Amino acid sequence: MQGSLFVGRILGFRIGLHYTWLIALALITWSLADGVFPGQYPGWDAGAYWLAGFVAALALFASVIVHELAHSVVARSRGIGVEDITLFIFGGVARIKAEAATPWDEFLIAVVGPIASLVVAALAWLGSLVIGQGSGPMGAVFFYVASANAILAVFNLIPGFPLDGGRVLRAIIWGVTNSMERATHVSSVVGQLVGFGFIGIGVLQAFTGNIISGLWIIFIGWFINSGAETSRRQAEAQTVFRGVRVCDLMTTDPPTANPNISVSDFVQEYAVRRGVRALPVVVGDRLYGIVSITDASKVPTGEWETTPIASILTRDDLATVRPTDDANTALARMAERDVNQVLVMDGDRLVGLLSRASILQYMRLRSQFGYAPPRRRPGTPVCP
Repeated sequence: MQGSLFVGRILGFRIGLHYTWLIALALITWSLADGVFPGQYPGWDAGAYWLAGFVAALALFASVIVHELAHSVVARSRGIGVEDITLFIFGGVARIKAEAATPWDEFLIAVVGPIASLVVAALAWLGSLVIGQGSGPMGAVFFYVASANAILAVFNLIPGFPLDGGRVLRAIIWGVTNSMERATHVSSVVGQLVGFGFIGIGVLQAFTGNIISGLWIIFIGWFINSGAETSRRQAEAQTVFRGVRVCDLMTTDPPTANPNISVSDFVQEYAVRRGVRALPVVVGDRLYGIVSITDASKVPTGEWETTPIASILTRDDLATVRPTDDANTALARMAERDVNQVLVMDGDRLVGLLSRASILQYMRLRSQFGYAPPRRRPGTPVCP
């Protein structure tokens, strides 16, 4: 997630903090210290309220990490990679690299989050019993964490995508219909209805005088609604590219260059005259790296003539796919790496280049004609 700060790793998963997390931390601390705790536990001094509020807010976000770690651990156990876990204003999100392969995988990955929250709630409740809820700030913090995690578990089980309950609903519909696209469509529509419901409740709250609470509920509804809409569009895109492989859309024999040409030659000969935004760089018949307009823009124009592209190109961890991969895999790779093209490799040999422009062209043809067969340029090998 853009705007996130890396803070460490837990169980091998990268943990990040989005800048909006600071807003949530401040708001939760303030609401607990200025409203909730004074109302429930009168008689403390002001410092105790603020300290308890801050510790409780941190404990709540630690619970969110446990929730997301549960999703991530199960996803990894099912062979699905996890990009990172990020805390932000609405809680936390684990960025899972790929969709579940089966309804059972989807169900397990989704349901384990609320289960983890319920376990945390039970442990915190036991802690409040041992310490004593009314014995002081520590007992109050434990009781708050127990209550908050119970609410978090119940909230996430609401059957609206992209909440965990929505994913559970999708898994059930997927299992019954044997269609992930239909399941995603239905659960996304339900998610949008849930989002609109939250927005309506928030507006009602705001008009009856509870403005802060109403605005918060409206934002939650907006978040659910936009997440459901995004999921629906992704499902539609996957349907468009079902059965289409990389070799159906890629450009074969893309322009390549030697690593010793200058940045000036790259810009003038390739970017300006041929409209090439990213250029594979080869030595012999082997891929050496890739150079892009973004790389060139980092070099002062006065140094273009004397700077070889070898000094600015990217060599490691390149975004690549195989000719037989499906187009959805290529799209996911572009999104994962935030690039506009992927290199198509047959072993260690470059055989093509697939760009967003080619994908968009295919989508336009599908939209215009209803169906467009995979376009094959002269010399394009038939997919095996």
